[in-house]
Amino acid sequence: MAPWYRFRDFFVPRIRVLGEVGIQPGFRVLDFGCGPGSYISSLSGLVGPSGKIYAVDLHPLAIRSAKRIVQKEHLDNVEIIQSDGATGLPDSSVDTVLLYDTFHDLSEPKPILKELARVLKPEGVLSVIDEYISEDAVLSGITGGQRFYLRRKCEKMFIFSKNGVGDW
Repeated sequence: MAPWYRFRDFFVPRIRVLGEVGIQPGFRVLDFGCGPGSYISSLSGLVGPSGKIYAVDLHPLAIRSAKRIVQKEHLDNVEIIQSDGATGLPDSSVDTVLLYDTFHDLSEPKPILKELARVLKPEGVLSVIDEYISEDAVLSGITGGQRFYLRRKCEKMFIFSKNGVGDW
């Protein structure tokens, strides 16, 4: 898959995609399902030295690729976490969660969404892109548990906020 990501990133740079999310210097961002780390470099620059990136993935090859990027580019504000769901992050500690091309792969999305809602700050956002399933499937899947509501839709991206209801 890595050649496909490089091809995609050449034509649609990740920084352009991230521009719609509103990430600011000092933010803490969780890239859940980070894959080979396509967003890590851009995210690191956006949050700056006072921010933090948590890149989470289940697959050992993805983790290895992400770690290579961090080491090669000397990114001190990135932490790589290998996990199938639990992030180990404190409650309400993340400003933005990215869930890019991952939702369709979740066999049990409810516990993952519960974890994402738990770590997301009350005013934080969940940014979702998933071109492998329909927009209706994304909307119903994310909002169905009443943890998130749709704030806005961009071209291929959905921006959700926490509902403030439910058992976190």
